[in-house]
Amino acid sequence: MPKKHKDISNSKIYEPMRFWWVYFAISLSVLIPGVSSLIKNGLKLGIDFTGGSSISWIAPSLTKESIVEAFENQNISVSSVTLQGEMTTITTPPIDRNDYSQVLFKVKDSEGFKELSFDTVGPSLGAELIKKTFYGIAAAASLILLYVAYRFKNFKFGVSAIIAMLHDLFVVLGIFSLLGKYAHVEVDTLFVTALLTILSFSVHDTIVVFDRVREIKKQHAYLTFEEITNRAVVETMARSINNSMTIIFMLLAMYLLGGTTIKWFILALLVGTASGTYSSTFTAAPILVIWERLSKKLR
Repeated sequence: MPKKHKDISNSKIYEPMRFWWVYFAISLSVLIPGVSSLIKNGLKLGIDFTGGSSISWIAPSLTKESIVEAFENQNISVSSVTLQGEMTTITTPPIDRNDYSQVLFKVKDSEGFKELSFDTVGPSLGAELIKKTFYGIAAAASLILLYVAYRFKNFKFGVSAIIAMLHDLFVVLGIFSLLGKYAHVEVDTLFVTALLTILSFSVHDTIVVFDRVREIKKQHAYLTFEEITNRAVVETMARSINNSMTIIFMLLAMYLLGGTTIKWFILALLVGTASGTYSSTFTAAPILVIWERLSKKLR
């Protein structure tokens, strides 16, 4: 005999989808400043993208002025000098090892000096990396769209998941555009890694919500689509938050205690994790409900 399911049409349930406009307003309050900065200022690209030389020293006795002077004496312009405790990071246009050796000869006898790294990236490699970044994001979005649409047998699910994913992408890009403008934060290859990781996490949480929508629809087909989505969101919200908090606590520990080289990478993951948790429930699900309403009206 077919399995009977309990009638839950009159059972008490919260209705988070009633407030879809509040969720969209919250998203827009973050997206509008960030995207505006992204259009106007772009991202502050590191040498991984623009090409150049990156040099790291431990030089407690050298001042910013003396470092710039040492390079300019060799006709080498300095793009930036960052002092973080005893560690100094210098970026310049691409320079060869011989010119760098002349600079090193002048400063290596200063008290406490130690060379940590010297890396050079050509401008052609940087341009190629930018191109591959766009290709990678486009490929990931296309494959996710097709997979979600196939698994849920409905194109609406795939498109809603992609919109939520792009929401998270632009939240992170916008925030880092603002950080680049006002805090001179540069993005590098680690930032690209963070973006691709964020896309994966965003869709992972969205699929959990969508899967619950599908299960409730099978078991309780007499409910309206909005009622089904409300129940799916309420039933999966605690699980999503608990899962995300374990990741956020770990990332916070790494951000506060980790080294400066991964600081902005960890921050990108933190922002993306928080945004991904929010968008799975409060962006993807409302889009699905609104789309269903519009479809009914058109029919």
